[in-house]
Amino acid sequence: MHEGSRRAIRAAFWANLGVAITKFCGFLFTGATSLLAEVLHSVADTGNQLLLLLGAARAQRPATPSHPFGYGRERYFWAFIVAVVLFTIGSLFAISKGIEALREPHEIERPAWAMGILVVAIVLESFSLRIAVRSANQLREGKSWWEFIRHAKMPELPVVLLEDLGALLGLAIALVAIALAVWTGNPVYDAAGSLAIGILLGVIAIVLGVEMKSLLIGESASRREEGAIREAMESHPKLLRLVHLRTQHLGPEELLVAARVELDPTLSLPEAARVIDEAQELVRARTPTARQIYIEPELSRRDPTS
Repeated sequence: MHEGSRRAIRAAFWANLGVAITKFCGFLFTGATSLLAEVLHSVADTGNQLLLLLGAARAQRPATPSHPFGYGRERYFWAFIVAVVLFTIGSLFAISKGIEALREPHEIERPAWAMGILVVAIVLESFSLRIAVRSANQLREGKSWWEFIRHAKMPELPVVLLEDLGALLGLAIALVAIALAVWTGNPVYDAAGSLAIGILLGVIAIVLGVEMKSLLIGESASRREEGAIREAMESHPKLLRLVHLRTQHLGPEELLVAARVELDPTLSLPEAARVIDEAQELVRARTPTARQIYIEPELSRRDPTS
């Protein structure tokens, strides 16, 4: 795992753990439903960081006969589980508590405590988001934030970024909801805040789920990487034409490359084998993530004297 991703996950874990404890204390003092929704949100986020670290550890296992390409996609699988956890524990619980509070509203006790705790939580989450943004900027390569989240092959940073952003928005919603409930004397606003937090978490979970599903099924290399692979192969003087190229990510930093190439018809069998070996080395030099390379040769049908 990229060190920036690991640092962002650790920061998010400690921030979410501190926020969860702080919010729970606040809920015990105030009874605010939106605070309880935020407690479950932070508990889910804390567990999610452990799942991301678990996926990174399991992905390092060596290849076996039953898994000859290794376990790199474990990182995608556990990131997908994070999306499921965020949706079920975070979103559905917050929505159910919001509905319950709408049916049986109750006044918020000690609202100043609730607001103070939310402000502390915002500071902690901002710290975590700042680290995630700095780590992502090292890999973003000029892409917009949406493009980075949509097309990143490394699952951890998009997950942490969306979690932290969702956490900050959720805290802001809870703060506004409690303030309105106190100002108007109507606890329905607190219940509506819990509903809004649940919907927000549901949207984030769906976005993450869609992206991780795509990576689990298998995504190709980026256009830049495929272009570098093509240029590397076509730079060999004995390789006349790249007939077709297929790529697939076996993990965030591991790429499977399969190509069919047209070789010089004057080559002997040992010479053709040497050209293929040299083409593989050219690809690895240009694209270090290309770990598994398979090249199928075909001889040119063109007349070499024409």
